[in-house]
Amino acid sequence: MTTFGKISLAIATAVLALSGCGRRGPVDVRTASGTVSISPLTDNSVRIRVAGAETYEPEELYYTEKCARPRFRIVEDEQTVTVIQQKIRTVCDKTDGRLRFFDGDGNPLLSESEGGRKIGETRIGDTPAVSVSQRFERQEKDHQFGLGQFQDGYLDVSGLSRRLTQVNTQISIPVVISNKGYGIFWNNYGLTDFNPSEQVVKLERAEDGDGKAIYVNATSTHGNIRERRMFETFKGEFTAPEDGRYSLLLDVGQKMARKLYMEIDGEVVSDLNNPWLPPTTSVKMDLTAGTHSIIVRGSRGDSPSVGWRLDRGDTEFSSPVASALDYTVFSGSADEIVGAFRTLTGKAPRIDDAALGYVHCRERYVSSADLLENARTFREKGIPVDIIVQDWQWWGRTGWNSMQFDPENYPDPQALVDSLHAMDMKLMLSVWSKIDRSSELGHRMDSLGYYIDGTDWIDFFDDDASAYYWNNFEEKLVSLGIDAWWLDATEPENDDLAGRTVGKDNLPGELYRNVYPLKVVKTAYEGLRKARPDEEPLILTRSAAAGMQRYGAVTWSGDVGNDWETLRRQIIGGLGMMSAGQPWWTYDAGGFFRPGNQYEDPDYQERMLRWIQTAVMLPVMRVHGYMSKTEPWRYDAATEEFFVKAIGDRKELFPYLRSCADRVAREDYTLMRPLVFDFPDDEEAMKQDTEYMFGPKYLVCPVLAPSVDSMTVYLPANGGGWKLLDNGSIYPGSEYVEVPVRPDAIPVFERL
Repeated sequence: MTTFGKISLAIATAVLALSGCGRRGPVDVRTASGTVSISPLTDNSVRIRVAGAETYEPEELYYTEKCARPRFRIVEDEQTVTVIQQKIRTVCDKTDGRLRFFDGDGNPLLSESEGGRKIGETRIGDTPAVSVSQRFERQEKDHQFGLGQFQDGYLDVSGLSRRLTQVNTQISIPVVISNKGYGIFWNNYGLTDFNPSEQVVKLERAEDGDGKAIYVNATSTHGNIRERRMFETFKGEFTAPEDGRYSLLLDVGQKMARKLYMEIDGEVVSDLNNPWLPPTTSVKMDLTAGTHSIIVRGSRGDSPSVGWRLDRGDTEFSSPVASALDYTVFSGSADEIVGAFRTLTGKAPRIDDAALGYVHCRERYVSSADLLENARTFREKGIPVDIIVQDWQWWGRTGWNSMQFDPENYPDPQALVDSLHAMDMKLMLSVWSKIDRSSELGHRMDSLGYYIDGTDWIDFFDDDASAYYWNNFEEKLVSLGIDAWWLDATEPENDDLAGRTVGKDNLPGELYRNVYPLKVVKTAYEGLRKARPDEEPLILTRSAAAGMQRYGAVTWSGDVGNDWETLRRQIIGGLGMMSAGQPWWTYDAGGFFRPGNQYEDPDYQERMLRWIQTAVMLPVMRVHGYMSKTEPWRYDAATEEFFVKAIGDRKELFPYLRSCADRVAREDYTLMRPLVFDFPDDEEAMKQDTEYMFGPKYLVCPVLAPSVDSMTVYLPANGGGWKLLDNGSIYPGSEYVEVPVRPDAIPVFERL
């Protein structure tokens, strides 16, 4: 039996829509295992929801757009109900509720695994919730990309285990895109595990592991400090049941890690050191059946465990806290998937042209005079700068993020802004979502109950708290004519929502722990739009969530080191953000944590220049550095020359960048493009994790090692071939080639 817009005896249409799209509600298929709600959202997307018996109903934060439900028809037989849209088909088995997805021509895209759905009732305090998980079967040579920005170094996340939390240097967005023509969006605000571990081994502190102390640079509410940290050795073992590809997930047992070091059978598989690291990291490796040893070196206070999972060709999303099992499937190319994602969660507005130029930052200018002196030097030297950044501590003794400039070092903020504008230079100011409780503003916020208990973070889930925050923001800062805003630490830091309550209803923070940045940036963006209706706000922030693109926010990769491996991982992290639908991203070019002898160290300067040269070909070019004077003239003449050349190269790209930025806003385009966007059928292209397209024209090949005068790169299949900009050489494509590398530029190819 075939119907069009009608429902048979086996199915019924709900009255209310599950999202802004599909106002007439979902198609509910009653199966032996429960009711499966199928909501066509766009021609190429469908939302699936299976609810528990009792649960909370959260505010819709992801799907904000009001769009008409697409045309669809329903086909039913004894075994299945099929919902047919123009570009995607959903088949539901009436017996067990299992779902399969096909493209508009009927080709298979994705299938739920048999018995792969789990829903369990739970509670957080007095709030009813469910724990949910869903496994999907992967096709052969199915490569998945996305999930946001991670520091584990994997672009292809198929078979990889990840813990999706928001911390400094890690941005979690539960979206993946496959080269097989589908995408998945896991609609949950709380903690999510991607391919969760099947078993977990708790490690023991080694009796022979003497603790070692080191001193590291750190930051505090009082400024830059040196911290003494102790490191310990932990040991354990696990048994692999069979030969195969395994994903191992190291969890240090704290909210942040200082060291992520792991050996398996004596092989070092992870070695990351940084004052700010995510609490988990993952590796994929081939293991034989049998027992394997684990050594982890971590910080004093760590309580590490290692989970493992055999890759059986499936993909699983799991959340310990949710309102329902809720996910959306997309069909089409990567661009089509991103387009539908942004149609549903919000279009990216046109970014300020200044963000397409050069953004100069350091940690930090200490006074108005200091900032203006450097701004004038840029102009005197003829080095183009579009935005100069005042990092934190401009509030001085008035208290962290008090919204008051230090009267001693910044006596006339209005004169500072006006002086920069007279130089045709814009000012970006660092503003946080935390406020010192002991400050004048903090006292008022505290008396009104606007803090998240036990923290200095403002409760942006409370509309009154966010409105009060914005009123002070507008009155004390926006009124000065400041041009751009650096909303630092919107995670909040250290996963601080876990174990706390938010909002007027005192809901458990676990329900919303990954969407705090969405609330913070929404407050600033909507406030700025009202205050300055003729301007598009420019916001830089350290974290993100699905839908962040609708606020025009630029994210950056956080407080990272400067070594070659860290550079490689930032590029991969940025490409992960692009695959999760976010158009604007950058990093601290040169690294945030820099060596103390950076002005004399030629090895560091070589690395710094490769960071900067790659930044020329990022959506936003930005230099930053901890306790550093990052201006080009701080280095020797040759380094300064190459640094300035890179800024000039960015300036020359401006017309191209503006054209691409227009496409981002108009066509849901992605500027920094993982190769899956343009070459999904090229198996060798799928293996490249640091090469990427920059707009439709350029293939970028970053230099990721020292003393490189030539390198091997892969050129994907392309009918017109490729031209190396350095020397004009032409290559046909679908091949690996050896190309020369100069010290003043990285290899970039023009697509012919």
